[in-house]
Amino acid sequence: MAANKNQDRESRERLRLYTARRDVHLHQVKRRKRDNLIALLGALVVIGLAAATQVFYFSAGPGVPAPSPSGSASAAAGTNTDNVPDASVAEGRAWSGELTLNDIPLGITLDGAAAPQAVASLVTDITSGYLVGKSCHRLVDSEGFHVLQCGAVDATGADVSDYAFGPIENAPADGVYPTATIAMARGSNDAYSNGHQFFIVFGDTTIAADEAGGYTVVGTVTSGLDALQSGIVAGGITDGATDGAPVVATSITAATIQ
Repeated sequence: MAANKNQDRESRERLRLYTARRDVHLHQVKRRKRDNLIALLGALVVIGLAAATQVFYFSAGPGVPAPSPSGSASAAAGTNTDNVPDASVAEGRAWSGELTLNDIPLGITLDGAAAPQAVASLVTDITSGYLVGKSCHRLVDSEGFHVLQCGAVDATGADVSDYAFGPIENAPADGVYPTATIAMARGSNDAYSNGHQFFIVFGDTTIAADEAGGYTVVGTVTSGLDALQSGIVAGGITDGATDGAPVVATSITAATIQ
């Protein structure tokens, strides 16, 4: 009987040890799974934060691409299309005149000495009557960027496809376009994509140069800018955007130059 009792005790002890080792093993397995899950969740959080930071940087933060005045015309590199007037039309002198946007008259001056090719084009557009009826299709009003772009064929921003010229003239070296500046719009990275469109700066604006350079400054607004801001700019931009069609539909209703 004593032998049987000893055997029973040994069996119970072996069972106890086995159960203890099994419990320890199961606990370790559960802990490893928990630690792996925590590590995975942590990695996902880090990836999510990194992605969110990138999205913010390029959509609302300092990495957001700055808007730029755009054009649709394009000529072969280094050439003007045949219907662009000769730079001599600018006569190397100052021009004065008036642009009326809706019912808002803007006094303007153009500098034919500083930007002869662009001024020759703009003077021709005014004296020929081309600009009357053309659209001011784009309004940009955001931090450090305040322009109204005009001269498009219609409200979509289309331009005449067979009219383009260069080079870039009289562009500011520092990329700063002061309030009241008038400058030519063009396509990105293309010095010979100036066309009929121009933009009016109604608040100090900085536009970084691209591969082609800056934007040709042709002149200034000498009067009427306050009325432009209160009558058109204050109306805002479609859908509450900072770059798009002005809520107040705007076109050039009259233009004179001398």
